[in-house]
Amino acid sequence: MKWLLLLSLVALSECFYKGVPLFRKKSLRRNLKEHGLLDDFLKTHRLNPASKYFPKEASSLLDTQTLENYLDVEYFGTIGIGTPAQEFTVIFDTGSSNLWVPSTYCSSLACTNHNRFNPDDSSTYRSTSETVSITYGTGSMTGILGYDTVKVGGISDTNQIFGLSETEPGSFLYYSPFDGILGLAYPSISSSDATPVFDNIWDQGLVSQDLFSVYLSSDEEGGSVVIFGGIDSSYYTGSLNWVPVSYEGYWQITLDSVSIDGESVACSDTCQAIIDTGTSLLAGPTTAIANIQEYLGLGDSSEEEVSCSTADSLPNIVFTINGVQYPVSPSSYIVEEDQSCVVGLEGMDLDTYSGELWILGDVFIRQYYTVFDRANNQVGLASVA
Repeated sequence: MKWLLLLSLVALSECFYKGVPLFRKKSLRRNLKEHGLLDDFLKTHRLNPASKYFPKEASSLLDTQTLENYLDVEYFGTIGIGTPAQEFTVIFDTGSSNLWVPSTYCSSLACTNHNRFNPDDSSTYRSTSETVSITYGTGSMTGILGYDTVKVGGISDTNQIFGLSETEPGSFLYYSPFDGILGLAYPSISSSDATPVFDNIWDQGLVSQDLFSVYLSSDEEGGSVVIFGGIDSSYYTGSLNWVPVSYEGYWQITLDSVSIDGESVACSDTCQAIIDTGTSLLAGPTTAIANIQEYLGLGDSSEEEVSCSTADSLPNIVFTINGVQYPVSPSSYIVEEDQSCVVGLEGMDLDTYSGELWILGDVFIRQYYTVFDRANNQVGLASVA
């Protein structure tokens, strides 16, 4: 009888939420560096994180492509599409809403080095006459939309719309460690009004709570996870602090201030911030980032290498959100790459944006277990265990 009860509890917990393991791989930056291409890439591509969130405005300022903002991303997961499932490595990206992967229709250089979805090999694929074009600064991913079963962490998400790329911008993507992107932001910013994966999962009743949560491990190998439909308290300490979403497009919240050693260094009169698993670093206005780096005695560019021992003498950067302080330690914002370290801060330019905008990427999320609560349009934050 006890065994039956135990098995019932296990089955119940499995229905409660589904975890998708994430693994760390060499970033696109590291791959380009190993192939001796990074210097040329940086000379010909002016990186601007703002182009991901405001592609039309940013493209008028810089010759940039949003996919370049995935240059430093290291966390990836595996999904399956079709019957039988064809596997793809994707970025689980809370800063976008579409699911797309390379397809056999794509002849761009980037597609030739990655897994490509073949509709002819899936018995459940359903084609459409709809096209999709996702703008990436001055370039775009173009393709067609189709429907199929997407397998994510034990969940079979049937009748899921997704993009099959026909062209992909930038030959540099040939070296990218991921095949495609699975967006987890709100449907309001989805290209072609395609239903995002999590919305479709929730609409089908495949998870018991209208939320998902993310834990990013500092471990080089694994331990990171995206949990659909639940919260796992073993990943954090203390209690979750809840923050209202200020714009239901990205996971955007109001930031009270940014300070160091009790002194305000940015966002002195509140500003906006986006919590984004698809951005590796901490990004803010170029002037604010320059001021912070000067305050810390660091170089004026995130591309500059610094001594890894620098972290031993630096203070925390404190983000105050909804009245609660969230310190980011120097061991987090001084990012180790191979045998050297770089500053995990990045400036972004967007003159047409009214106000001050920050992007809290993986540098922040590694320190704070994050719950993305669609039911209540709020974000939960707690220190990782």
